[in-house]
Amino acid sequence: MTRVQNIIKRCFDVCLSATGIVLFGWLIFACWLVSSLDTGMNGFFLQQRVGRKGKLFYIIKIRTMRSIDGVTSVVTVRGDPRITRIGALMRKFKLDELPQLFNVFLGQMSFVGPRPDVEAFANSLKGEDRIILSVRPGITGPATLVFSNEEEILAECEDPERYNSEVIFVEKIKINRSYIENYSFIRDVLYIIVTLVPDLRNYVLPEINSMQNV
Repeated sequence: MTRVQNIIKRCFDVCLSATGIVLFGWLIFACWLVSSLDTGMNGFFLQQRVGRKGKLFYIIKIRTMRSIDGVTSVVTVRGDPRITRIGALMRKFKLDELPQLFNVFLGQMSFVGPRPDVEAFANSLKGEDRIILSVRPGITGPATLVFSNEEEILAECEDPERYNSEVIFVEKIKINRSYIENYSFIRDVLYIIVTLVPDLRNYVLPEINSMQNV
């Protein structure tokens, strides 16, 4: 990604995230309040992730899960008992992702890019794969779209955590490297459109379907 592309991408992120915060700030507050009442915990879920150039930051999401004794998996699958009914609805409509508008505005994330990983996964990147850490992580992107049904895939596995680390994570690395090495601002816009309107996926980004080979 060139310097000019980086500047254009960042200007786009700032303008769009600022607009989103103004338009949906009330909705973020409403979701926080509902989640706080629903889970009995702070409605904002903060977790440390690895950002651009390996810098740590706290990703902000609406809390959709409650703690259950004995359930400690870091991988979320379809039907996970920790997900509340209201939380499931928020996840379905991506409302839990709205607070990340603040991460984007602050420069910790971008609208499009590789999803930010926890340190254990980010530190496992070796050699040329570390190019993934050269860009800001994103709310959406090609890997996110390819694995939009990730929770369903993992629910069918005997060992979800192992499958996630040995198969899905490896595939995401390939997809994210390709995204960075062949970066296009126009494609960023298309990824956002398809994220917001999934029904357009087959018309706007048909190649995404061909990448679903796991």
